[in-house]
Amino acid sequence: MGQLVKVAQANDLPEGRAIAVEVAGQKVALFNVGGTYYAIGDTCTHRGGPLSEGEVEGTMVTCPWHGASFDLTCGKALSPPAPRGVACYQVHVDGQDIKIELPA
Repeated sequence: MGQLVKVAQANDLPEGRAIAVEVAGQKVALFNVGGTYYAIGDTCTHRGGPLSEGEVEGTMVTCPWHGASFDLTCGKALSPPAPRGVACYQVHVDGQDIKIELPA
């Protein structure tokens, strides 16, 4: 297992919301979808739009700038104009603490 880094408290992220956090110099979008937390890179691979500000439908987020969509479960790009996916992070919840696992 990689290093766990606390990024938020559960009450910071109500269901249906997203926030942007910075972890080890990386911008990360943290989502609460139906009580399940997902973390992916916050920067769209097309033109750098903030995915944490995108529209979420199920486990898909759409970039607010040009409409590229990404899978919250794995970071995969689902539609153009994104040329590739974004990083995906394991999320761990310990009581009220939300932690992201950084690669070893």
